[in-house]
Amino acid sequence: MNLGTYLTRSARYWPDATALVCGARSWTYTELDRASDGLASALIARGLGPGDAVASLAWNRGELVEVEFALYKAGLVRAPINARLGRGEIEHILRYAPVRVLVFDAAHRADALAAIDSAGTGCLAVQLDEDGTQDTAGILDYRALLGAGTAAPVAVDVDEDAACVLNFTSGSTGTLKAAVQTFGNRLANMRKLLMSDESRPRPSTRYLACGPITHATGMALLANVFAGATTYVLPTWSAEAFVDTVEKEQITTTFLVPAMVNMLLARPDAAERDLSSLTSVRVGGAPISPQRLSDAVEFFGPVVAQGYGLGETTSVVAALSSQEIAHAVTGDPELLQSCGRPMYDTEIRIVDEAGLPLPPREVGELIVRGPDCVREYWQEPELSAETFRGGWVHTGDLAWMREDGYLFLVDRMKDMIISGGFNIYCTEVEAALYEHTGVQEACVIGVPDETWGEAVKAVIVPRPGHALTADEITAFCADRLDRFKKPRTVDFVDELPHNRNGKLDRKAVREPFWAGAARRVN
Repeated sequence: MNLGTYLTRSARYWPDATALVCGARSWTYTELDRASDGLASALIARGLGPGDAVASLAWNRGELVEVEFALYKAGLVRAPINARLGRGEIEHILRYAPVRVLVFDAAHRADALAAIDSAGTGCLAVQLDEDGTQDTAGILDYRALLGAGTAAPVAVDVDEDAACVLNFTSGSTGTLKAAVQTFGNRLANMRKLLMSDESRPRPSTRYLACGPITHATGMALLANVFAGATTYVLPTWSAEAFVDTVEKEQITTTFLVPAMVNMLLARPDAAERDLSSLTSVRVGGAPISPQRLSDAVEFFGPVVAQGYGLGETTSVVAALSSQEIAHAVTGDPELLQSCGRPMYDTEIRIVDEAGLPLPPREVGELIVRGPDCVREYWQEPELSAETFRGGWVHTGDLAWMREDGYLFLVDRMKDMIISGGFNIYCTEVEAALYEHTGVQEACVIGVPDETWGEAVKAVIVPRPGHALTADEITAFCADRLDRFKKPRTVDFVDELPHNRNGKLDRKAVREPFWAGAARRVN
């Protein structure tokens, strides 16, 4: 099999149609196909073959799409490095993965070269853009590499179980690990997107990639190319850039993490912009409160859908459609807490500590299986054996299922607060906080408490123009939650930390309160 053939086929079907836009530059399907063929052949000519990895380290740019499809065509492994990683983590990836080539932009030149030197693996350095630097010894210009390739189509046959993407995520200890997404996993994910009315791209689709296209935001690329859609890549996220691009380019679909939704809702002028071209706004990457979901529907209209997935499942495994959310807003409020039902050929179970299925509405661990689910972590046999058991991915997420099959996430197992012997779910408390009109963003954590072991703390970013008090927030929650669940303390901050993929970084919020404590919570 070869995933790059779908681009070659689309270039035959729609040669002059626009495949990709990033900033002032655009690519037709023919141009994208030729560029990826040239890069694929150039990499093969340098001795790279199946099993070898090419890493990328750059902010959003169209060349990253060229790289992705070149690696599909050459049957090589892609190792995307989050552009916000530090030098030490970059070096770790170069040592840890079979990286033969590191492609980087000028903004990451110093970190890339230092990591290559420290790793000592002989990795080839390729710079995507010029930055006026005179010292280019040992660095290959990306355009020169592209020009060294041939125009002949490339389609190296690979096994569906061969590694395609090393998806790096941080574990509970902060150590980077890589879920091995195979070519078969990526194909299964593409099929899933094409089978869903909510996510199916068409030649008329104009998809806006707002976050890093090397990660969750870019999961739609393969399906978009298969269907002849146009992908717009936002070089840098901001609420202003989003509304400007949607309005100017008449964007039809996009994917947002909840933090992006919060930023858009906080803009007083955003509601005045013309976003009527949007027919699908998919929200995912982190839990979103029912109130924020209702706010998003009011802001965008009845076009908001949400989903749940992990790097270990390649992408979305459960989804709540825009029709279901619109129904929930008017007639089934409980459904707003759900992340939907299993998508297409995905299987989901809620199990107890022994791995036995639980009845409806009982909380247990969520496990998943399907053709897009990963089977191992790269060079981590013990962790793989713990997470991937009997063909199932053990997610580490607590959840319950309604009688009609809707899935309700409760919390990460490691994030659950145990106070005085009671289990308290951070997401439940956060959902109550988001009902307050003065709360822009909230993070709930457990902090040390000599009497109860842990106590509930809320850390809040107020909406502009709202002066909140701790007593006000505590009283507000007391009207909505059991007494033992309400925050005992409340802090107000200008902003909350987010990880490299835009998700709320709960661990970073919690860390200062547990530093030096006798008992640690990871």
